[in-house]
Amino acid sequence: MQFTKMQGAGNDFIVINNLELKIPLEELPQMASRLCKRGLSIGGNALMVVDEPTTGGDFKMRFYNADGSIAEMCGNGARCIARYAYEHKIAGESMTIETVAGDVLAWRQSKRLYKIKLNRPEEVRLDYPVEVDGKEYECSYIELGNPGIPHAVVRLNGFKELPEKELFDLGKKLRYHSAFPKGANVNFYEIVGKDLILEKTFERGVEDFTLACGTGSGSVVTALTLKGLVSGKNVKLTVPGGELFVDAIVEKGFIEDLYLIGDTNIVAVGEITDEDFIVS
Repeated sequence: MQFTKMQGAGNDFIVINNLELKIPLEELPQMASRLCKRGLSIGGNALMVVDEPTTGGDFKMRFYNADGSIAEMCGNGARCIARYAYEHKIAGESMTIETVAGDVLAWRQSKRLYKIKLNRPEEVRLDYPVEVDGKEYECSYIELGNPGIPHAVVRLNGFKELPEKELFDLGKKLRYHSAFPKGANVNFYEIVGKDLILEKTFERGVEDFTLACGTGSGSVVTALTLKGLVSGKNVKLTVPGGELFVDAIVEKGFIEDLYLIGDTNIVAVGEITDEDFIVS
């Protein structure tokens, strides 16, 4: 079985082409949970599957977290799969990607640079403080798309200096907090300059911090733009895996358009020969 390993700002993905492989959908969650196990198989944050479009797009992106659960969409994943689609002649330099959260538009900017239009913020709660262990944290809640990708945007100055276990425990408690019935991706941020943000995300499905989260970056910029703390134009986010840029277009007090721009990297192309993994 052929695969491509890709990463965008440190989010790493296993990509397979189900237009050719025709793997039954019921087998994909188990495939994801096996193949994404680091040390035991290829390893990755998620499995991304290119599949037949059903609503008029160029192709459908099926996205499975490392635990096998289905995710609505992934920003960095969409940028990577857009490059995959272009280089495999599945789509042109501009394309429409079908996702669970709705259609995502993507554009090739250069060989490695790709831009996507993130799902529109459908639910926005700018002032949504949450309490953990008796301490209140400044938080916003954002859902991108419909059904929405849930994001908690949490201000935490100096989070880079916190002990790793302390930050992990806080991220996990917020991820499962009762304030977020769907669970939430938890995006810690600190503003360090004009339109400059440090960000680190604890992701649902991965159940750990990842090197980047595209929809998380979009959610952070959504909240901060609407609060007037950033301009919304070419906002730079420094994440553990690199840099991302977000444009947020505001109309009548709402974010109408949200764009994510960043680098992509094809890490490896090869054949899955994992002898402990069997697909019927």
